[in-house]
Amino acid sequence: MKTVLVPTDFNLESTKIIDALVQAQPNEILNIIFLHAFKLSDSITDMLMLSRRSRDYENVSDDFYQKLEAYKKRYPNHINAIGIEYFYGSTVSAFKNFIEAFDVSYIAYPKEYNFIALNKYSIDPKFLTERSGCEVLYLNIMKLHVQENLIETRIPEAHLQEFNA
Repeated sequence: MKTVLVPTDFNLESTKIIDALVQAQPNEILNIIFLHAFKLSDSITDMLMLSRRSRDYENVSDDFYQKLEAYKKRYPNHINAIGIEYFYGSTVSAFKNFIEAFDVSYIAYPKEYNFIALNKYSIDPKFLTERSGCEVLYLNIMKLHVQENLIETRIPEAHLQEFNA
């Protein structure tokens, strides 16, 4: 079982990476963690309120949660769990501790990743992820190969002879 960290701004489009992850790792069972990073404030008041971070979860829409549930149902043999976490800090060593605590196997970005801040404390995770020493994958979420159910449309030779007779 592998744990994958996916940096996100919690828009619905970012959930498409789940299809790419399952396709890239077809024989793996995945734990997927969607992550947004915040730098710590210099304000003493903000530091005292650090444990009261429930307001950060207001950034995640109900539609986003519903989309994650739909993916769990779509890939029951490939996805063990999908979660949301926030990282608070701006140092690579703190981020390495975060990765170790969650036993992250690799970090996955869409190839066309563009950082979008949720608020003034949001930080671009690439600064941390590229220096973390953890494997980083860039996946194409636009080009997915879906297995198709093909129907035979040729008429068997024996039937053609009967038809022509």
